[in-house]
Amino acid sequence: MSIISKVFGTHSQHEVKRILPIVDKIEALDEEYSALSDDELKAKTPEFKERLENGETLDDILPEAYATVREAAKRVLNMKHFHVQLIGGVILHQGRITEMRTGEGKTLVATLPSYLNALDGGGVHVVTVNDYLAKRDSEWMGEVHRFLGLTVGVILTTMSSEERREAYNCDITYGTNNEFGFDYLRDNMVIYKEKLVQRGLHYAIIDEVDSVLIDEARTPLIISGQSGKSTKLYEACDIFVRQLTRGTRKEMTKMDYIMNEEEEETGDYVVDEKEKNANLTADGVRKAERFFSVENLADPENLELQHNINLALRAHSLFTKDKDYVVQDNEVLIVDDFTGRILPGRRYSDGLHQAIEAKEHVKVKRESKTLATITFQNFFNKYDKKCGMTGTALTEEKEFRDIYGMDVIEVPTNKPVARIDRDDAVFKSKDEKFNAVVNEIIESYEKG
Repeated sequence: MSIISKVFGTHSQHEVKRILPIVDKIEALDEEYSALSDDELKAKTPEFKERLENGETLDDILPEAYATVREAAKRVLNMKHFHVQLIGGVILHQGRITEMRTGEGKTLVATLPSYLNALDGGGVHVVTVNDYLAKRDSEWMGEVHRFLGLTVGVILTTMSSEERREAYNCDITYGTNNEFGFDYLRDNMVIYKEKLVQRGLHYAIIDEVDSVLIDEARTPLIISGQSGKSTKLYEACDIFVRQLTRGTRKEMTKMDYIMNEEEEETGDYVVDEKEKNANLTADGVRKAERFFSVENLADPENLELQHNINLALRAHSLFTKDKDYVVQDNEVLIVDDFTGRILPGRRYSDGLHQAIEAKEHVKVKRESKTLATITFQNFFNKYDKKCGMTGTALTEEKEFRDIYGMDVIEVPTNKPVARIDRDDAVFKSKDEKFNAVVNEIIESYEKG
């Protein structure tokens, strides 16, 4: 923390101070709402909806709505929102990101803004990182909303269009970022209005927001269909690439270019692991021209051949079996970089999947052509309002501001943190890092 922040306070501390009067109003209603019967508490939902229809705003009814959810959670789940959880709930309603430490109860915090924003009838999407959490939260936290008269749905991978439509028509819908994104793409491909499953993108609460909006932001969601192209060329390129020798290329500096030094290459192809690329050397090009009986590989009519040779090179040199993909039941299945899980039904685009299939001698399926695609970044920016929760977002605050127009507010913990958070240890090389890990293991083992 800089000296200026220590003296004048951080952005988060200033914003939390501005929110405290709202939280005080919520807590002031505690006694009054505790005295209400179950029926009187449930009657608050239609009352709030009526007030919204009569011109009041969500901000006007926020203290009473949050006090209602707080009391309902106490009765239904035997959990009552702490002071800091109410602060988090206000931040989320404002369309910002709340950074709360692990174990501070982010799941319970989400019940506050999801209830309030569902009252105007637009629908709320609560985005979780996997199907298990979506199902768990919809059943567990959904009890509070159902008690207060709202409907709660969940979107799971195995659901049919009718089940999805029913879930989206609920006041609050739980699901993963992938499911919400793919349903949006499928809706953009339907011809008749009755076939739509979503009813608009009104308000999203994103759990682990840094993972979804930063780490996976540029990941494209793609819906594809089969093209009519033959698969024989993939097999021919695979046979050719197996006969080549991997070589190296001297890295050229600016001085080398000034001195007109020539690039030194060995072997038939070189691999740039950093850029995830593989290309033929001059020797490799000559071998390709002989193998495929073409006069000049660089001719425009040989562009497709060039592309397929490069795909085969990448499949052999940059993609490893049982790390990047697995082969099951005569099929190549992608392994997710982030979770290590197998992704059934997903395929690499642009012919790369076919090149890997040829490499592994499984049936090469016809290449797919993209019918619809969107990145998470573009998808979540389509919501009228979005917010997020995580334990680690301050480090990416600049990206959140620039790309999504959201700022990050750090919420203090309910009780002082007993855990000591040490600074990251950074090493120059992988070897140094793993030596340090081994030393740490030895130290821990000796302590018992």
